[in-house]
Amino acid sequence: MYTLPEKLKNMTPYEPNMENYPIRLDANESFLDLVPKVHNAILQALAKVSLRRYPDPTAKEVCELYGAYYGVDPRYITACNGSDEMLALLVNAFLEKDEKLCVIEPDFSMYRFYAEVTGVEVVAVQKGEDFRIDPDEVVQTLRQTGARMLLFSNPCNPTSLGLNREAVRHIITSTDALVVLDEAYMDFWDQSLLNEAAQYDNLIILRTCSKVMGLAGLRLGFAVANDRLTGIIRTVKSPYNVNALTQAAAAAAFKIPKFIDVAIQLINESRNDLYLNLKQIQPSRGFTLFETCTNFVTVRSNYCARAFEELKEQGILVRNFGSFLRITAGLPEQNLKIVSVLQKTI
Repeated sequence: MYTLPEKLKNMTPYEPNMENYPIRLDANESFLDLVPKVHNAILQALAKVSLRRYPDPTAKEVCELYGAYYGVDPRYITACNGSDEMLALLVNAFLEKDEKLCVIEPDFSMYRFYAEVTGVEVVAVQKGEDFRIDPDEVVQTLRQTGARMLLFSNPCNPTSLGLNREAVRHIITSTDALVVLDEAYMDFWDQSLLNEAAQYDNLIILRTCSKVMGLAGLRLGFAVANDRLTGIIRTVKSPYNVNALTQAAAAAAFKIPKFIDVAIQLINESRNDLYLNLKQIQPSRGFTLFETCTNFVTVRSNYCARAFEELKEQGILVRNFGSFLRITAGLPEQNLKIVSVLQKTI
């Protein structure tokens, strides 16, 4: 009889809530529909795709357009089937079985999951009550544990907080471990190291089209690193990892870059409105509201469970982490409804 490997016996799948709620603010997706010009351009591009042919294994056009928008030489860019594919690939390819991955928790739960699937030991730096990252503590942990990879999100999902450039540079230059910096939410902040990625021999930056561009359904992400690391990533990835439809649709969108600029502005405005409205009721309700440089806000309270259930009763789904809620910014009326419910329950 076949016996499962020990590492797989107690694993459970990641299961996002797929129930039908009128207001979905749980997955940090964009609340904006694609503008007609971009939507029509994508449809026209898809109609020209030959499905009997394999896609471009290098995703050359998409990488060039992505690089042009962000000011990065495409020689340093590798496209992937969503950042999740790249996360799994990097943990599997760059770590030996007896090596360690360092994470800074709370953070994106899939970091630990991919390490456990691979059989890599995880060491964690625990954030304090304020959810802040202490760069010196991170460097010390890397040295003491001998971890060969550090993986963390900046800005952080789910805390909404960010670490400034100088602090991140300090970590990168103070260790010989590979630093995988997940900048999935950096479109909403101004502290990216994307344009510096090629300067470091131990840095890989991950980005995504799922948040600000509103293209989560395409599953498209990018890894940016120096020539040597990029060459390795392109060698170990699947040859046709980004399908032809995704490449065509994303290329069509990137050819109309103005919509990205507008989306950043509108989402940040919505986020700011949600944050400020919650800030107004905070003194009377006594919850903790964390600063935010993402497209969501994070709220800590002893009454999160009650608030979460009441929001669901009102047709609103947010993300419940037990001691805190993560709430994606939505349309103005959705934000107001959120605040109204929390004012009564949290």
